[in-house]
Amino acid sequence: MNNTTAPFRPVTAITMGDPAGIGPEIVVGTMLDPSIIECCKPFVIGSAAMLERAAEVLGKKITVRKISDPEEALFEYGQIDVLETGDYDTDSIKWGEVQPLAGQMAVDFIMKSIELGLAGKVDAVSTAPINKQSIKLVGVKEPGHTEIYQNATNSPYALTMFSCHKLRVFFVSRHMSLIDAVHYATKDVVLDCVRNINKELKGVGIDEPVIAVAGINPHNGDNGLFGTEEITELFPAVEAAQAEGIKAVGPIPGDSIFNIGKSGKFDAILSMYHDQGHIACKTLDFDKSVTITWGLPFIRGSVDHGTAFDIAGKGIANCVSLIESTKVCVEYAVKKHLREAA
Repeated sequence: MNNTTAPFRPVTAITMGDPAGIGPEIVVGTMLDPSIIECCKPFVIGSAAMLERAAEVLGKKITVRKISDPEEALFEYGQIDVLETGDYDTDSIKWGEVQPLAGQMAVDFIMKSIELGLAGKVDAVSTAPINKQSIKLVGVKEPGHTEIYQNATNSPYALTMFSCHKLRVFFVSRHMSLIDAVHYATKDVVLDCVRNINKELKGVGIDEPVIAVAGINPHNGDNGLFGTEEITELFPAVEAAQAEGIKAVGPIPGDSIFNIGKSGKFDAILSMYHDQGHIACKTLDFDKSVTITWGLPFIRGSVDHGTAFDIAGKGIANCVSLIESTKVCVEYAVKKHLREAA
């Protein structure tokens, strides 16, 4: 890559998500936010017709410019470059309903972002929400975005990280029952997560990341009184990571680790299960708790809310989360670029 003093603005694809949900509305709001064009070169993978419909319910005037490749985009404020993935009967799309066409469009948008990412034509992808029921209607086996991106890019892993102010919260498990999640958090699995976190954070310029591992049981099990997972799995995982030169600490009880972490004391926290980390971040700031997926050939960010079918098409959807998602994934794309250029 060329060294230059000019700020690097990553080419960033924003996928529209399920067109029957709030995706089109929050994409319009995001593309009309001046801070987005300042930090990156954004374009939409979606439907021009649905964006125009969304702008109408929002009471906004937009200029949509269709492109067939990111190289054709102008990346200028005041107009939205849109790369379409097919000729769809968008007139049949009904706001707020599970429907096969909406599911197929959402999947097509994702797959196009992957195609462009693998081709090196985008540096970052920010995704609006999809509906799991809709994508299942068109034969998708994966439970959600993360698994689709991992499988379609043939990535060895896809680490989920919550970004919320100074917190970077990773997860040992995500969509798994609590009892299964506890059994899943073995020494080997936790150690592997810590290794991958260490690798990814080094790749964006954090040379010696401090990684705090959360406990599972109340008070870390209190020496086995309330569970033994810390003794049998977590302490050994941390010690093994330390033996490899990784700055791992813990396990630290789940009721205090996030409060300590919000001061910036740790570079990352490894949550043992879905709700442990989600509750902490969403309580701190729901709208600015966004997801970053690590381990892919490109940086991927996402809102951490759903398609909100109950308010879709009403012009009241909040675009703060997609704006934040886009900014955060762009931030890490810039850091990755600077590290690779050094």
